[in-house]
Amino acid sequence: MSPLIETHTPTPGSPFPLGANIVDSGTQFAVHAPAASSVQICLIDQDGNEDRVELRQHTYGIWHGIIAGIGAGQRYGIRASGPWNPRAGLRLNPHKLLIDPWACRIEGELGDHRALLSYADDPFGDPSTLDSLGHVPLSVVTPGLVPAGARLETPWEESVIYELHVGAYTASHPGVPAAHRGTYLGLTAPVVIDHLVSLGVTAVELLPVQAFLTEQSVRERGMRNHWGYSTASYFAPHPGYAATPGGEVTEFRIMVDALHAAGIEVILDVVYNHTCEQSVDGISVSWRGLDGPGYYLLDGDGRDIDLTGCGNTVDACSPIAVRMITDSLRYWATEMGVDGFRFDLASALGRPRGGGFDQRASILSAISSDPVLTRCKLIAEPWDATADGYQVGNFGLQWSEWNDKYRSTIRQFWNGGSSVRKVASRLAGSEDIFAGSGRRPWASINFVTAHDGFTAADLVAYNHKHNEANGEDNRDGADHNDSFNHGIEGPSTDPEIQDARARHVRALLATLVLSTGTPMLTAGDEFGHSLGGNNNAYCVPTLASPADSWALDWTAADQSLVQFVSRAFGLRRAAPALRQPEFFEGRRRLEHPDLVWFDAAGVEFDDTAWYDESHRTLQAWIDGADVRSHTRTGRPLGDDSWLLILHSGGPVQVTVGIPEWFDGTLTASFDSASPTGEPASTAEVPVGTEISLTGPTVLALRSVTRPPVTAAVMESGSTLISN
Repeated sequence: MSPLIETHTPTPGSPFPLGANIVDSGTQFAVHAPAASSVQICLIDQDGNEDRVELRQHTYGIWHGIIAGIGAGQRYGIRASGPWNPRAGLRLNPHKLLIDPWACRIEGELGDHRALLSYADDPFGDPSTLDSLGHVPLSVVTPGLVPAGARLETPWEESVIYELHVGAYTASHPGVPAAHRGTYLGLTAPVVIDHLVSLGVTAVELLPVQAFLTEQSVRERGMRNHWGYSTASYFAPHPGYAATPGGEVTEFRIMVDALHAAGIEVILDVVYNHTCEQSVDGISVSWRGLDGPGYYLLDGDGRDIDLTGCGNTVDACSPIAVRMITDSLRYWATEMGVDGFRFDLASALGRPRGGGFDQRASILSAISSDPVLTRCKLIAEPWDATADGYQVGNFGLQWSEWNDKYRSTIRQFWNGGSSVRKVASRLAGSEDIFAGSGRRPWASINFVTAHDGFTAADLVAYNHKHNEANGEDNRDGADHNDSFNHGIEGPSTDPEIQDARARHVRALLATLVLSTGTPMLTAGDEFGHSLGGNNNAYCVPTLASPADSWALDWTAADQSLVQFVSRAFGLRRAAPALRQPEFFEGRRRLEHPDLVWFDAAGVEFDDTAWYDESHRTLQAWIDGADVRSHTRTGRPLGDDSWLLILHSGGPVQVTVGIPEWFDGTLTASFDSASPTGEPASTAEVPVGTEISLTGPTVLALRSVTRPPVTAAVMESGSTLISN
């Protein structure tokens, strides 16, 4: 290790803000390392030469100082000297160059794994003397940004979330300029934004875009991390998605501005529950080399408490971890213009010292009481890698949650299982899960697929996962998927199987769109995107191009399905009764209930019928007289009443279920049996009509108030056929 070069003498500066911040005279550096005996800022020039500057001020456990003449673009790292006591979690080793946890840009990749280890041979033995310079990414001094404009703040009841991967989404899109494919700028292409707008998307949820690195176990297989759930910096945009090297901060802001201009919010999938350093026998590239006990949950022997299945768990109740997470969230919300966050394995953030879940845990309370963050959309993935971490429905008032009970119930229903009483609960907004805490239906993030698992096309084409491409001998990924291949595993040229699969997908997506709650659509499901049965496509070969990295194939898109999904979301948008902001709690107007359930014979469900597992048809009468929705200016919205019919069996005659007080007819507005959702007939459907369903179907019928009778009255008992 080269000696300290005293070419710079820092002035004291301030311990806050943390990180590297440009000031009039240079750059102020502030590094949290309370147990360190010294901390050096290592300035790296373009030839890789290192100039070490010791920070001489130590306040609140933070080493700080202003280095004159240092400005934007300066590459640097951190070296921390101090106690080597692995059993106490202290692994300060000046031979390791560390990424600044508050760096807003990083550049470079991981090199020799041995150089990245803080220990020599045993994680609890002697420290390593191998220098990691040249093997670890460097931090880059980045100028502050003018705060982004006001967020869109789309009301939750109007929100439609679209989960996508920045790289894969446009990597093979023929309408995106070649230089922008697979980048932040790719999402600004007019053809991409037009597609999102035409679908009815109000928010994109981006898989991790905070800078990430690849785990050693994945690197050893000649692969790299594709999804990004291996964070290396909580403030830096991932450089791999920049069209121009080093331009990721600017390009990210351009992307956000372009999406906002189209009325589309930006939600980030954030991974504050663990880092890329893995367990104590893993690499030391940042946090572990500065304050292991402060950043990580450790047991009494200095080992990681792993609630995440990724080797380590961030101690989200530690003051420095709380500061890091909240500083990061505010940075993305204010300077980068982000509208909301989906918290990966959020339960791990609410388990003080690794114990039971507490919705008032430090970081959850800090987020929900922060004046900036409370204006953002907050979404929890309400579980972690342990049984105790499953906490669906248990987050606080300001949180929405991924509702995997919705996913499982709806999948099972369209596979021929799952009782109608469970389907009714999910269709009506999962009141049983969320109402008790005082939340609204939109707290339920409804989804039938996500990045993790089968796509919709694969859900109806594979009974088993096919993850061989990941290099783990098909051991990775979930073994239980609630999928159904319709008789043949994988692609089929049989027209009957193709038709059955297409109908199945349409029923799944129509249910998603027409359910009360917040729908989340996985990118590509609207046009039949397949991953070949891989339900865990988290990695790709190291040298794979973006086009060969699980890219969406836009040239093979099923345009009829795109029209189908657009029509469904258009119906939801135009019908406030189908996206209500309050639960159906028996609200009554004119003494009529707001929700009534019927069976296939048009008979209202009673207690006995709800528990009859043979029912494959469910009809929901949604009264439109009191939908409790408003315009942005506060004007109340009204709507017609609706009848939703869900049938998951074979051919059947269904008698339209209409309440006895309704004096009118119905007309079909949407039919999932149709490839585009357009009903075969929009003729009025009188009371008592029998509808012939030829197979799995979702029908949406709008009420038509009956005019005064002045002539012959149409007889009931006519038949409407749904193809």
